[in-house]
Amino acid sequence: MYHKRVASYEKLVRDKIPEHLDEKGIPYEKRVATREEYRAELIKKLVEEAHEFAEEGALEELADVLEVAAALRTLSEYQEVEAVRLQKREERGGFDSGFILKGEK
Repeated sequence: MYHKRVASYEKLVRDKIPEHLDEKGIPYEKRVATREEYRAELIKKLVEEAHEFAEEGALEELADVLEVAAALRTLSEYQEVEAVRLQKREERGGFDSGFILKGEK
């Protein structure tokens, strides 16, 4: 007897994904993450999307990285990230010149 193997998952998804699954008649379970879980899942999603961008270099993947970063910025512990980014840019510069250093640690 043949049994179809079904992959399981439990991950943070974009807000409209359940709507798209409903339209396609795909069953799923949905719940809202706790605050702590939401933060942890956003960080996991950031790593996932950054990895996909590193592999593909696609514009869509970079957009996903930025979307996750925008969601992280809404959390209280990250709301000052833009001020920190600008301070670091002022003190150490950005990455505009494309300098690559070679040396020993």
